[in-house]
Amino acid sequence: MATAEDEIKKGLTFRTFKDGDYIRTRWQEAIFEADHSHKCPTYVHRTPPCQGSCPSGEDIRGWLQIVRGIEKPPADVSWQEYAFRRSTDANPFPSMMGRVCPAPCEDGCNRNNVEDFVGINAVEQFIGDTAFKEGFKFEAPPPLSGKRIGIIGGGPAGLAAAYQLRRLGHASTIIEMQPELGGMFRYGIPGYRTPRNYLDCEIQRIIELGDIEVRTNTRVGEDITIEELEKEFDAVLWAIGCQTGRPLPVPGNDAPNCVNGVKFLEAFNKGTLQTTAEKVVCVGGGDTSIDVVSVARRLGKIDQVHAKDRPEEVIGGYVAHDAAVAAAREGAHVTLTALFEREQMTATEHEVEDALQEGVTILNGVMPLEVILGEDGRAIGMKMAKCKVDDRGVPSPVEGSEFELEADLVVSAIGQGGDLTGIEELGNERHFIDADKHYQVPDRPGHFVAGDIIRPHLLTTAIGQASIAAESIDHYVMDKELSKRPKVDVHRFNLLSKLNESGLSPREYDHTQSWGTSDADFAVHNYEDRSAHEIVSSDKLFLAHFEYTPRHKREAKVPGPEEVLGHFEERHYGLTDEQAQQEADRCMSCGMCFECDNCMIFCPQDAVFRVKKDKSTTGRYVDTDYAKCVGCHICAEVCPSGYIDMGMGE
Repeated sequence: MATAEDEIKKGLTFRTFKDGDYIRTRWQEAIFEADHSHKCPTYVHRTPPCQGSCPSGEDIRGWLQIVRGIEKPPADVSWQEYAFRRSTDANPFPSMMGRVCPAPCEDGCNRNNVEDFVGINAVEQFIGDTAFKEGFKFEAPPPLSGKRIGIIGGGPAGLAAAYQLRRLGHASTIIEMQPELGGMFRYGIPGYRTPRNYLDCEIQRIIELGDIEVRTNTRVGEDITIEELEKEFDAVLWAIGCQTGRPLPVPGNDAPNCVNGVKFLEAFNKGTLQTTAEKVVCVGGGDTSIDVVSVARRLGKIDQVHAKDRPEEVIGGYVAHDAAVAAAREGAHVTLTALFEREQMTATEHEVEDALQEGVTILNGVMPLEVILGEDGRAIGMKMAKCKVDDRGVPSPVEGSEFELEADLVVSAIGQGGDLTGIEELGNERHFIDADKHYQVPDRPGHFVAGDIIRPHLLTTAIGQASIAAESIDHYVMDKELSKRPKVDVHRFNLLSKLNESGLSPREYDHTQSWGTSDADFAVHNYEDRSAHEIVSSDKLFLAHFEYTPRHKREAKVPGPEEVLGHFEERHYGLTDEQAQQEADRCMSCGMCFECDNCMIFCPQDAVFRVKKDKSTTGRYVDTDYAKCVGCHICAEVCPSGYIDMGMGE
């Protein structure tokens, strides 16, 4: 969590010692006593916590460094396109994810210990939207391997897998049961949150890599069998997502106007649902429930509705509303109920705030007891009670706190499940598909799995799993042995690649014995890469270097209760080039040098020096003359990014 606003306004200062510890070793004593340790600085690359918190493992620090101007692009590439390339190495949907990802990276950001997190989502949206406007494309993929992979499901996981597989040299065929690709992006999230022109662009950019066949309106288990897939493809990836919603675990949940949130949003996104009911009650607390109530407020209700045009008939797929009914819309009363108090809701905080501004009523700390039925068997309300939630997350009603809510439409948004109709043999007892650490389906050679069908989670989680699954598939079809996944499993900065890109490749090592590498040009002197093993924490950073700098927030235009009816425009707008650069400049570059010169300025022995410009690149900005270094550790103390360890020597 970010630092509280009242603390921010005080103008925070920082020390390198904790409260209660007032004794600081004098620098002079440190210098003259330091030779007892025989330790000199070494430059250590670690993974920043933003990246460590990102389920798709994006090199967030890397593309922020590019946007702010620290890491320079190749001569023929703009910084905007270079940032796009770095961002999409892990995730090919910057425009989408910059809008809808709940941003666990921002929760992990070390800047929270200064004043407020870096607006990573906002900068990512800027990168994606700039790519859309400028027509950026992915770099040409390598030649084909001759292998073709069947990808079942064209949502975020399936598309990300096709992207990563093509970059590994493999063709693929995406088999999608819906009319269009996009999965949850298209059918599970309202278009005002995932604008379709940006979504279509990001999907098309993947298809344009070539040798990615698409078959829509095709359902495995109905139109094609598992056996046929195994004959046609060298491997199969199951990325079918979760298409069913969990019903309310209370009596009366089978009322015809008691529907699930997944189908509600799908009907809206397909354009068949044009209006809801006068009194809508949604049970949830997560992002899906917020989307349901926000859509319900926008759609509103109409006074006179024929029985066949009731919302549940449309959501069930039996009929479709005529768009003309929209002209008669009036505001609907929409209520969201949640087991947890607001601060414990899993929905993204700003989405909750937007829903409240749009006129949604949110009742926290309550649980459903029963769907109240009318004489015709339809729901007319919900019996609720205040509740307590135990350590296992199990709620229990508070005695004597029961109350009733009127409802014409009840929506359950309490979780999702897989639809394994026709492919039941793949499922477990929970109707999901099991996966090992390499995202292989156990005991099914050649079958792999990624995304919500393993366990419903975030879009970025599905994309990260798809990337690992693609690597596993590559090993399988090329008969390569799978190696152990790294402890910190992310798409990390690679110094050797950067040196190669900058024309600074080390010469080939001739394997002759030599003493030391400080003057050798076959090795990278005093650099250590621990990014696969360590995430740098804030206590390794010199926080006093960073001044209070307020976040540059995206402009938001959220409609109020009176304006929300029929309001389907995007709510959040992107940053300009200058704003994106200013926000990226707030990044503390945890675990990587950002060329502040502190170590060089404060070194009392002039032992730390800048690498010559024709030999310098990101990660190789400073070096140490060990003949001058006395091991005083001052450079490590004043390094803002925690890039220096006193590790060289005995």
